Amino acid sequence: MTKQYLLASDFDQTLSFNDSGQILSDLLGIGNFRERAEGLAQIHLVQQGAELAYLLQHDPEFRRVRKEHLDEVGKRVRLKQNLPLLKRLLNGIEGYGFAFYVISAAPEEVIQSALEGIVAPDHIFGTRFRYDPASGEIQSIERVAAGYGKVALLEELRARLPVSHDRVIYVGDGSSDVHVMLHVNRLNGLTIAVSENKYLTQIAKRTIVSDDALSVLVPILEDIVGMDAAGIHQLFESHGLLLQEWNKVRTDLLTIRETDSATSEAA
Repeated sequence: MTKQYLLASDFDQTLSFNDSGQILSDLLGIGNFRERAEGLAQIHLVQQGAELAYLLQHDPEFRRVRKEHLDEVGKRVRLKQNLPLLKRLLNGIEGYGFAFYVISAAPEEVIQSALEGIVAPDHIFGTRFRYDPASGEIQSIERVAAGYGKVALLEELRARLPVSHDRVIYVGDGSSDVHVMLHVNRLNGLTIAVSENKYLTQIAKRTIVSDDALSVLVPILEDIVGMDAAGIHQLFESHGLLLQEWNKVRTDLLTIRETDSATSEAA
């Protein structure tokens, strides 16, 4: 029997190299996007990852954004290498089935445009807006897939498929993925970080840093399929790919400083 898994991934800087908000700002000639987003994050006005959604509805400069702008942003997104091949390799693993979904705080139109022909629109869950039918202006936010919103969407998908809790895999890169990774870990699923974000690497069961989307296959093949290094190399080579460098690194990050008592003793 085929073992069915739910594989869910973030989008910005997980499947891509870019931040959708920055591309949109550059497209419209709006400055200081990073500073605006960081300001919202610092005061915790919105959940982490939902800063762009808030700006699109409330910032005067972003109010001119229309659906066609978001579609154009998606066309400008630079995706990680071999992303189209990822699904094909996943589907070729004998005895295992992986339902691949994208759950991201990025606008849904951006993700659908960027992943056209790679991921079906009904497998993409991003921030969804309601538009004014006359002006095309963003009227309201229907859903934001950020923070705990990702947990709710993941559970909805898990129940719909259905798969058990321990057959959920989540891939992410930043602080907005903390809630969902803690949730997946608690239920014995697999969490994969694709960045060295200090908050995420302490939570994720595996961390993989690579410019290639196929890199997430390595922990899946090792931890779920039970394949050894030789088997993984052979699988990649059978598709004309070479794992040229594969360095397993364990890093201890330490900060050491003198206490007040130690300073007094030295004096």
